Amino acid sequence: MRIAGNEFDRSELAGAFGDLGTLIPFVVGYITINRLDPQGVLLGFGLLAVVTGLYFRTPMSVQPMKAIATVAVTHPEAVTPGGIFVSALVTGMFWLGMGLSNAVSWIAALTARPVVRGITLGVGLSFILEGVNLMRGGWLVAVPGALLTLALLGRRRLPAMLVLLGYGGAIAVATDPTLTQDLAALAPRFRWPTVAVPSVSWADVTTGVLILAVPQAALTLGNAVLATVDEHNALFPRRPISVRLLAVDHGLMNLIAAPLGGVPMCRGAGGMAGHVRFGARTGGALVILGSLLLVLALILPDSVATLFRLFPLPVLGVILFFGGMELAASVNGDAAARVDRTVMVVTAGVALWNMGIGYISGLLLYHAATKGFIRL
Repeated sequence: MRIAGNEFDRSELAGAFGDLGTLIPFVVGYITINRLDPQGVLLGFGLLAVVTGLYFRTPMSVQPMKAIATVAVTHPEAVTPGGIFVSALVTGMFWLGMGLSNAVSWIAALTARPVVRGITLGVGLSFILEGVNLMRGGWLVAVPGALLTLALLGRRRLPAMLVLLGYGGAIAVATDPTLTQDLAALAPRFRWPTVAVPSVSWADVTTGVLILAVPQAALTLGNAVLATVDEHNALFPRRPISVRLLAVDHGLMNLIAAPLGGVPMCRGAGGMAGHVRFGARTGGALVILGSLLLVLALILPDSVATLFRLFPLPVLGVILFFGGMELAASVNGDAAARVDRTVMVVTAGVALWNMGIGYISGLLLYHAATKGFIRL
């Protein structure tokens, strides 16, 4: 079925879950560790996923900002809901300013294509490594899941993702003795959303700006803006987007989500690759995912942690692995010169450690080589 330029079929349904490997762990962390209201978190993701699918009409991902989420989840004693709220506001204002002033286009023009491709390759490889790390905790679960996925990839009648999710759910029920009882005890209850602005101290402002928002900026520029635009326009040349549009998009996303109780969000080349790898070709996948998240936010907000137990970490690792493989495989040399290939590989390697430093290193290396200061 095609509605407003989006497809709604089994492939789009399967592709809707292609980015769960990054979404679920951080959402669970925000809710269980940082004690954020589950409704606000899910409402932000759900609303923006639906709007994304309807506006872009391509499987543009909606992800938690990883640098912010990682610090928040691993340092709950220092990062309060107020600090997370501040980081979302500051991030939103920064990217809105970068887009409206067109400063992001100037940075994009300065950034050579091998650097962007290196960032893309680095993101793909990091997804593969994250996937392997998650699978290591349960090889007996992960290996059959990976083999199932390999056998079914590309089959529209029996999408690999739907089989993988069913497999993961069956494993979760079989290995978690209390899960069946907890699922049976779920009690759907409608709850109206509210504007959720937490109390904010000066310590929250300092944490939100310096500890959360500033370190995230380079990662957002490299992966969520430059690499995502490059990957999107290669996959969907009939619906091209610009870095300026995506910068403004990031600003609006976070300024809208923050008052709803949402968390800092971004796009991502890896997330988009995950949606595409498992069957998504239009924005229908995001509309489906967003609608499901909105239902959870409005009817089962306090049961999210229980429902997410149906997705074992090794299975999420399989999803991450195949999404990373799709993204990394999309980067090819195109008979590029040795300098370009070297810059791409160096950028990717450093980006595995730090995305911002990888971007700067690749940029400096490229311009030094092309101006004859060094030989590669």
